[in-house]
Amino acid sequence: MHSPAQRSFNMSRIRGKDTVPELRLRSLLHRAGHRFRLHRKDLPGRPDIVLPGAKVAVYVHGCYWHRHEGCRLSTMPSSSVDFWRAKFERTVERDQENIQALKVAGWTPVVIWECELRADPQATLHRIQKAIGSSKTR
Repeated sequence: MHSPAQRSFNMSRIRGKDTVPELRLRSLLHRAGHRFRLHRKDLPGRPDIVLPGAKVAVYVHGCYWHRHEGCRLSTMPSSSVDFWRAKFERTVERDQENIQALKVAGWTPVVIWECELRADPQATLHRIQKAIGSSKTR
């Protein structure tokens, strides 16, 4: 159990951009020859990685914050459960709204989970490349 000051410090260290999984995926994509843009403000939810030519938007989701169903990293805090449950539910709801808005706008959204990238980076890269290929055949 952390003191309120320690908890506050821990939470202040959590970043929204340039996370380790995001940097790892960007490196994989770059080495595979893909060029991309980052955090496009004009797209719903500011996707982490955008491949504009293929109209593919990639979200790199942390399993804890975005509630990866069935993942061991998606735990519930033991204190302030009601607060956290509401916060997580709204995050998941917002993710779904952003994905739907991208689809309506003609984009192909791809969600990459932190644990999936860690377990098999090449399979993750292949999944994005598949989305890139399928969006070019439209």
